Amino acid sequence: MITIDAHRRLLQLEVEEDEIVRRRALWRQPKPRYTKGVLAKFAALARPANEGAITG
Repeated sequence: MITIDAHRRLLQLEVEEDEIVRRRALWRQPKPRYTKGVLAKFAALARPANEGAITG
């Protein structure tokens, strides 16, 4: 369960720590959706949204 409370600026994941560790161990980065063209270039160069999503 995930609790989101925008008024209190709260994002809470209600999962046991061992489950989070298990999920992280199994996670694999997906292959890029775009391999050619402008969108592939943007995907390769853009920073994540929490860093401004700017190209470096």
